[in-house]
Amino acid sequence: MKELSRTEKEEIEDLKFKRPHVVILGAGASLAAFPNGDRNEKILPVMDNLIEVVGLEPLLKNARIEHQGKNFEVLYSLLSKDPENAAVLETIEKHIFEYFSQLLLPDEPTLYDHLILSLRKKDCIATFNWDPLLVQAYVRVSGYTRLLPHLCFLHGNTGIGYCLHPNKVYWWLRDHYCGKCGETLKDSKLLFPIEKKSYTQDRFITGAWSDLKFSLKRAYMVTLFGYGAPKSDVEAIEVMKEAWGEAKERNLEEFEMINILSRDELRKTWNSFIHTHHYRTPKDFYLSFMANHPRRSCESMWSMLMQCDPRKDRPIPNYKRYRDLWEWFEPLIEVENRSEQSEERS
Repeated sequence: MKELSRTEKEEIEDLKFKRPHVVILGAGASLAAFPNGDRNEKILPVMDNLIEVVGLEPLLKNARIEHQGKNFEVLYSLLSKDPENAAVLETIEKHIFEYFSQLLLPDEPTLYDHLILSLRKKDCIATFNWDPLLVQAYVRVSGYTRLLPHLCFLHGNTGIGYCLHPNKVYWWLRDHYCGKCGETLKDSKLLFPIEKKSYTQDRFITGAWSDLKFSLKRAYMVTLFGYGAPKSDVEAIEVMKEAWGEAKERNLEEFEMINILSRDELRKTWNSFIHTHHYRTPKDFYLSFMANHPRRSCESMWSMLMQCDPRKDRPIPNYKRYRDLWEWFEPLIEVENRSEQSEERS
């Protein structure tokens, strides 16, 4: 690896920020990470094509449910209003769970590996997505370092299972056992009516939202990646807005939206979260601030905005071998390890 410059060393050594960088993932994130599908080229669906991709059409046809041209979440919400649809809805959820749980991460480093590595232990990734690919990347990266961001599964996930205890909810890989009591972990629920998702009725989901709210209240930076904030998802937006607070009170924080939509469209959608000009709209993850200042995004943003000292980009390299990727991140991780050990001794 090439020798680091003085300014690169300064950025790597800078760990002043304790406040988190919060990243919220929507379906567009998984689609951007795996545009050609998973390891076996199995397609990552979004709500507008989920019925066709997952193969729900025969099931809906047999149940005499009209679905052509309908967004899946809208359709599910309509069906859930009638108790007589309970059996078919249970079958639909099993179908969806089976499809997503079979998705496999490619062998080479992916965008999700880069995303996880770009954040620190203080940071948080909250995902609306059901696919297990983020979890698989997290497990893979944890073999290199345990100084990883906290994960929140806002709508459940097919890659994990959970176990309820009086004061804590434990989660880990699906089909494993709880490290606390030894019981087999339970699969998480995936489907909630969009008009009233009733997050409080599911303790695992409630815990995930509680963790996100805690992180949002403290966040210095927030990045939305592939999340379009559908108008139907009223409850989710309200919970996030309550945690974030009034935009006028967030005059130092930065809001970032990785999305293919136009800057004007994104500003209109998220206007109540944004303080004046404190927002960015990269169309690609690799144009985002965390991808160009990995593990030091908050420090580098503060240096640029508050100290008028912009730092040169140090983008994550597109290595094909994990050995090369680990070596590139090693200087950053070493500084964090030393800091952790120092805090433990003090």
